[in-house]
Amino acid sequence: MGKGFYISKPLGIVLFGLGAGAVLTIFALSVVYAQEKWKNEVNAIDGTRMVTTAAPHRTSAPSNEPWDKYRLPDALLPEYYNVTLWPRLVLDERGMYIFTGKSGVAFTCMKETNLILIHSNELNFTLTSEMHHAKLTGLGGTSAPAILKTWFQTQTQFMVIQLKGKLQVGKSYWLYTEFHGELSDDLGGFYRSEYTENGVKKVVATTQMQPTAARNAFPCFDEPSMKAIFHLTLLHPRGTVALSNGMDKKTTDNQEVLQTRFEPTQKMSTYLLAFVVSEFTNIRSPPEANILIRIWGRREAIETGQGDYALNVTFPILKYFENYYNTTYPLSKSDQIALPDFAAGAMENWGLVTYRELSLFYDPNVSSNEDKEWVVTVITHELAHMWFGNLVTMRWWNDLWLNEGFANYVSYLGADYAEPTWNIKDLMVLQQVQRAFEVDALVSSHPLSSQEDEVITPDQIDLLFDTITYSKGAAILRMLSEFLTESIFANGLHNYLHEYAYNNTVYTDLWKKLQEVNADSSIQLPASINEIMNRWILQMGFPVVTIDTRTGSITQQHFLIHPEAVVDKPSDYNYEWFVPITWMKSGSNMGQHWLLTKTASYEPMKTDTDWLLANLNVTGYYRVNYDPQNWERLLIQLNSDHKVGVSLSLKAQIINITLALRTTKYLYKEKEYIPWESAIRNLQYFFLMFDRTEVYGPLQTYLRGEVQPLFDHFKVITSNWTQKPPRYMDQYNQINAISMACKTGVKGCSELTRMWYRQWMKNPDTSPIPSNLKVTVYCNAIAAGGVEEWDFGWQMFKNSTIAAEAEKLLYGLSCTKEPWLLNRYLEYSIDPNLIRKQDITYAIVYIADNVIGQPLVWDFFRANWEYITKNFEDGPFFFGGLIKGITKKFSTEFELQQLQRFQEDFAASNFSFGMQAIEQAIEQTKANIKWISENKAQVMNWLIEQSD
Repeated sequence: MGKGFYISKPLGIVLFGLGAGAVLTIFALSVVYAQEKWKNEVNAIDGTRMVTTAAPHRTSAPSNEPWDKYRLPDALLPEYYNVTLWPRLVLDERGMYIFTGKSGVAFTCMKETNLILIHSNELNFTLTSEMHHAKLTGLGGTSAPAILKTWFQTQTQFMVIQLKGKLQVGKSYWLYTEFHGELSDDLGGFYRSEYTENGVKKVVATTQMQPTAARNAFPCFDEPSMKAIFHLTLLHPRGTVALSNGMDKKTTDNQEVLQTRFEPTQKMSTYLLAFVVSEFTNIRSPPEANILIRIWGRREAIETGQGDYALNVTFPILKYFENYYNTTYPLSKSDQIALPDFAAGAMENWGLVTYRELSLFYDPNVSSNEDKEWVVTVITHELAHMWFGNLVTMRWWNDLWLNEGFANYVSYLGADYAEPTWNIKDLMVLQQVQRAFEVDALVSSHPLSSQEDEVITPDQIDLLFDTITYSKGAAILRMLSEFLTESIFANGLHNYLHEYAYNNTVYTDLWKKLQEVNADSSIQLPASINEIMNRWILQMGFPVVTIDTRTGSITQQHFLIHPEAVVDKPSDYNYEWFVPITWMKSGSNMGQHWLLTKTASYEPMKTDTDWLLANLNVTGYYRVNYDPQNWERLLIQLNSDHKVGVSLSLKAQIINITLALRTTKYLYKEKEYIPWESAIRNLQYFFLMFDRTEVYGPLQTYLRGEVQPLFDHFKVITSNWTQKPPRYMDQYNQINAISMACKTGVKGCSELTRMWYRQWMKNPDTSPIPSNLKVTVYCNAIAAGGVEEWDFGWQMFKNSTIAAEAEKLLYGLSCTKEPWLLNRYLEYSIDPNLIRKQDITYAIVYIADNVIGQPLVWDFFRANWEYITKNFEDGPFFFGGLIKGITKKFSTEFELQQLQRFQEDFAASNFSFGMQAIEQAIEQTKANIKWISENKAQVMNWLIEQSD
């Protein structure tokens, strides 16, 4: 049990998930660390002797030529690059923002070849004097063969250079090119971000290279294993500052522009390269610190202290990871920069981490506890990558899960160190494990790891940036750390980083190092780490473990939200796992047992009188079910003595729906955050399924009685809502109290939120609304109001210079009950002059959360999806987020038929991504239909009984 707040009995019982039907709550709307890719097309720039990559070399039939394959051949290995880029921050005569560049790469020939393939996308090349797009010379006295011809293979994104002779094995060569491209606003590659300061538009040139967009900025061998050293020079206007991975060595004024040269980078992958030209300012660590830390951003944001919190926590987090990895931070500086336009939550570029403003800036006068928690966990996630991911890098994208899952897991450890009173590690089950369960219970899920040849194209790579990679990856590594112990896990990490520094690995390299450390310990495992973990990463899904306390038998079965669904993905392990089971009886006897087969018997779990609880702290990535007698004993314990403290535990299982609902009957006595938060998350599924049916009224009535005491409790301890609750987790639970009270119609709740909002409308310069409650107040006040409240919120959104405040208003505006306002908001959402491109997904999905807005969004999306995907955050993750968010309420045959017709229309389009998201939505809709048909009458009857 951690410090800071009391963990009551319901943490070990009620969080079992509120039943079979509520097994899965809503899909995660976003994965903050997801990546967006470039636009499909780019406007060609006409000019003297310029050739665009948009004009591909075409063959008459499919071929097996190297340039028609997406992976680079292994004949060449880059050593270092010299890159000079000049972004223009003003429009040219054609009304475009462009950049020009010169790039040279030194590479070694590993296998004899007469072909050079180097990635290039959306770049226009200047012809050399030999009338080719590149110039090749030998290094160290080597003579280079002449170039026969060059062309661009658009589909595979290669510049192809065919030589008249062959390159010699072991010799080094220099490839030089000159080019230019568009500094577009597509949030990928080398792109521009814009903001207004004192009424003047400012343009920022910035980058987002992960996973395959470094090739959009300059020709490069754009694969993770092609590590090299980068020498970078940026030309930029006077009054701007240039940043990159390395420290700036020298800035000179050549009269037309400034020229900044940077220290060479460490040997690293292309996707970690970053550079920014802006008018930003910074705050920095004191001179005595041995690592230079700088927080960069808009001048107004920095000068008003929005970067102070990030600066204060960065140094402790870096020192924590130095100690955790037992490895010194490998760079001399750590720049972190907040960008007005950024598709992901943040990006771990080595030495220059880029963030959304929401993920780096914190204003104590405006931001909430949740905003602060988000900032520290994102910073910790990105800084964890400085070692795991950057120093040692996956060989190919099929092991992305290890990179991102690990950073997700240890972000909670680092954040807990930075903010020890928050007990943030206890939230990982809610925020990561539950999220993974939701997606991984679908037959359209996928294994964490796959073969390299199954992940080839940029679209296939993009698809990996999902909930499975991030959240399941974190849950699996947490489980591994728990059964090994944290000390063995950390020692294995140190050895792994030490042996493979500046190189690339596969996941089995980590298992090897962990196995070596464990061999010297007293931890006895039933099999090797490789054998245990392969069952968790090479097959999708997870088991539900059923324990029969009457006999002591234990069984495991692949858990599916739709049990009748056909699993057509074969598994070498027949969907059987090696399951580490931790358990306790009646709060005292504890033990651990490995379930290695589908069915086993374990005598210590047999009992006639004690309650038994398994998977303590939910350290295992599995769900648990029990025999009816044990469920009854747990319910009796829950309702009779809910203040008996036990370990944090969260379950979901296959049980009768009325038994699941009975676990909520004690809630009127509960005052703690995590039981309420888990209950609300699981009850959200009931709201999703029933808010358009006759069940909704009785559901509101029942839950009103459960939440009324909590609402009254916070009214008392806050002196009639005038003070902040003293305990940190109480500040979170106050949000739940007001939100659920307003949702269920508790008397006085709507009046409270409207009162605060109206006071703000009277004096826009001074908001009386507590920072932690703003999301709830905005939503409920705008829902209860009309056009006046909505227009005021919209004006405040447009005027906001604080990202956290703008995001809260973005959500609040979606809560109106006026269909015409929701339709207007939808039109605003695809106007980049009104809502930033980075926020389009959020705005649309927020409106879809509204029971009135959902059908409007579905119609709007079907009418505009091609326009949206072509002109905004293009890519499969963007599309997938929209599909999941828009369809999560679908629960009728008619909606299923509409979705299937949309699938047919989409399949006939030219888009190569998105089908997986549609398939998942169809599967979820079928499961929703089945669940309602089986449970609606029971739920209705049970709710009516409670009101008698």
